[in-house]
Amino acid sequence: MIAQGDKAPDFALKDQFGREVKSSDFNGKHNVMLLFYPLDWTPT
Repeated sequence: MIAQGDKAPDFALKDQFGREVKSSDFNGKHNVMLLFYPLDWTPT
């Protein structure tokens, strides 16, 4: 588990065009915010 203020581990996700994007691609260039959004039809 990472604590507040720790650097996030490198990870890769696909963008809206299906291309793989790594979090390390943004190091020193842009801020990155992760958002965990539950599906609309869940009771959360």
